[in-house]
Amino acid sequence: MVNRLKEYQTLSKITGPLIVVEGIKDVGYRELVTVILKDGTERTGQVLELKGDTAVIEVFEGTAGIGIKDTKVRFLGKGFTIGVSKDMVGGIFDGLGRPKNMKLIPEKRIDINGMPINPYSRDVPKAFIETGFSAIDGLLSLIRGQKLPIFSESGVPHNQLAAGIAKNIKSDLVIFAAIGVTNDELNYFITEFEKTGALENIIVFANLASDPVIERIVTPRAALTAAEYFAWEHDRNVVVILSDMTNYANALREISASKEEVPSRRGYPPYLYSDLASIYERTGRIKGKEGSITQIPILTMPEGDITHPIPDLTGYITEGQIMLSPAYHRKGIFPPINIIPSLSRMMHHGIGLHLTREDHRQVSNQIYAFYSKGKKLEQLKSIIGEDALSDIDKRYLKFASSLEEQFISQKKRRSIKETLNLAWKLLMILPKEELTKIDKDMIEKYWYDTHDE
Repeated sequence: MVNRLKEYQTLSKITGPLIVVEGIKDVGYRELVTVILKDGTERTGQVLELKGDTAVIEVFEGTAGIGIKDTKVRFLGKGFTIGVSKDMVGGIFDGLGRPKNMKLIPEKRIDINGMPINPYSRDVPKAFIETGFSAIDGLLSLIRGQKLPIFSESGVPHNQLAAGIAKNIKSDLVIFAAIGVTNDELNYFITEFEKTGALENIIVFANLASDPVIERIVTPRAALTAAEYFAWEHDRNVVVILSDMTNYANALREISASKEEVPSRRGYPPYLYSDLASIYERTGRIKGKEGSITQIPILTMPEGDITHPIPDLTGYITEGQIMLSPAYHRKGIFPPINIIPSLSRMMHHGIGLHLTREDHRQVSNQIYAFYSKGKKLEQLKSIIGEDALSDIDKRYLKFASSLEEQFISQKKRRSIKETLNLAWKLLMILPKEELTKIDKDMIEKYWYDTHDE
């Protein structure tokens, strides 16, 4: 077997984390390689690009100390794999899928690039997933098999929200991939998971900002490979949280620049869309399978620009977005979710009678209607003054502020029942006649019952 491995000592170029090897034959795209330095030290790499008899290889540990004339490259004839096992739950792994807090005996090894789900085999996302956050559960419901990203900005506490979702969410298993984070951020996540006991139901993949940039390309794929193993082979409902996908895209741009590729928008490679899709589309439900993969990618919008390529392309691929607002954060609202530009396109597949509660959809619609009107009146108030507003206008203002302070902002976990009951109490700030989005029989059923609690 060893004699069949191809070994070359024909390096022609070293650029950043990349090396170029010439004169190769019968080598595959994304094939693993071993880079052997002059002193016998070995590093791992992967074929990133093939041009005739030339291969561009990414070296995971970096290219420092590699010499062009005295370095050998051995092609291994296989792709990058990670070891998987049911014992992974509760484990912390590095960005390449190597265990850090346990000894793991893999049941098998799986290629990290996975297999795309056949569109014919895909099933519609279905079944409500309770996150414990009222703004999400009540108004932007997450559905099993959905990909619902969170768009944030610098300085906004998306890490706290990500940790809160991972701790609170009702799912068989959570896989948390920290991509390009600092040591302090990683320690925060681990501490939060450990002190609540949530780590027992979480698998963590951690890629640090100080790790080689190449590793950031592997991390989300390693996490999703583990998710596919648990979902499709062990019928688990898995939620995958990827934070921060902006760090991933920036790593992709850096590698593209090292390869001297022609850049597209903002310097990102022209294949950014298809690359992101290869990650996001590893989500869903499969007909005949009990398991599912739900994905929550989190990304920081550079300068808060939603038209930036990363959020823009993410929005095309995914099924809605949750927008975090710096203005809400400054007002002390946590989580600082701005519900107006946020939406969940799959919400209707998982709410209602026998799923959450029969009044869920109508309550959500009514809250949006009241809140939108309240925010418009806030702008009007700043122009004409509060004294010029009618009594009913002032009640709309009160509803908007109360929704932010009592419903969107929260300090502890709420069940969906608690969320909907709280929503009814806030709706009672307005006269019953204003509830135009809710059926009369629904008003009669829930208005009095909740009011008397």
